[in-house]
Amino acid sequence: MLGSIPDLLRLVAVPVFGWAAYRDVKTRRVPNRTWTPLAVLAVVLLLWDAYTVWAGPIAVGQRLFFIRVAISLGFVIPLSYGFWLIGGFGGADAKAFMLVAVLFPVYPVYYLPTVALPLQQTAIGVFSLTVLSNTVLAGVVYPLAVAAGNLARGRFSLAMFIGRPVAAANVTEEYGRLLESPDGFDRGGLDLDALRMYLQWRGCSLADIRADPEGHRLPTSLPRVPNDPGDGSLATDGGDPVAGDGTSGRGDDATTEAVTDATDQIDDPWGAERFLADIDHSAYGTSPAQLRDGLDVLAEQDEVWISPGIPFLVPMFAGLVVSLTYGDVLFSLLQAVGLA
Repeated sequence: MLGSIPDLLRLVAVPVFGWAAYRDVKTRRVPNRTWTPLAVLAVVLLLWDAYTVWAGPIAVGQRLFFIRVAISLGFVIPLSYGFWLIGGFGGADAKAFMLVAVLFPVYPVYYLPTVALPLQQTAIGVFSLTVLSNTVLAGVVYPLAVAAGNLARGRFSLAMFIGRPVAAANVTEEYGRLLESPDGFDRGGLDLDALRMYLQWRGCSLADIRADPEGHRLPTSLPRVPNDPGDGSLATDGGDPVAGDGTSGRGDDATTEAVTDATDQIDDPWGAERFLADIDHSAYGTSPAQLRDGLDVLAEQDEVWISPGIPFLVPMFAGLVVSLTYGDVLFSLLQAVGLA
């Protein structure tokens, strides 16, 4: 027998997580409907296992099962929610980890002709913690790979472990965050999704901004009726000009002569505050200062460093596959050095 029916049904999660990881790389967006069927399946399988254990004859096994379920639900779910609250996880990442906590609270077992998987189990026996630790280890590989790529290209910078250089004119084709401000290296630079939202709202392109930065800093350059900013995804918009109220992104009263004299007296350069006040949701936590600094950099630089960020569902998918086959890598490492 390959495994119990509930454990076999849990394998449905593997292709779903694989597809979600692919979507995360391509669009940084995973539809909410992706998780709904798996969430229903997870609850059904958890109740199925709970009934099977409860009806079983071994009291010790019952206690261990319910303790492990309590740890999985009571620790991993709040932890995922907490990381989402502080911005450490995206919404899809948090939902995926919460789902893992319900779907895999204890170790599944799959019997092959000569071996049973996973190979390496932990003493605590909470499988969602194994997926979590393997995901973290898989995520550590990312900055090392980024640094190796920059070294191979002769690119040296404070940002070389977390970012890569791109042409400033092409940043609207990328996901991630600027690693530069007018003062230099800055890990809290402008989110590129927020940049696309801003350009969509203005109804202009980054090329327009770069061609006439002084004019676009003026309040008179803002459209009378801004466009819907969207969500900044490359899947829905790319910061290209969008038809709005018939303006080109510049106000009718803006003149070339006014630009030089008025720039230093602008209360809201680039219309950053108006943009953030006008939209009905957050631009990924972007502040007016971040938006202004980012636009200043993009208007003046030919090349900028960006951090693509980690599409977190990719190491999560890798962590799930490794967990289902090998088991807990961290536990094995700790055993190897005598700490477990």
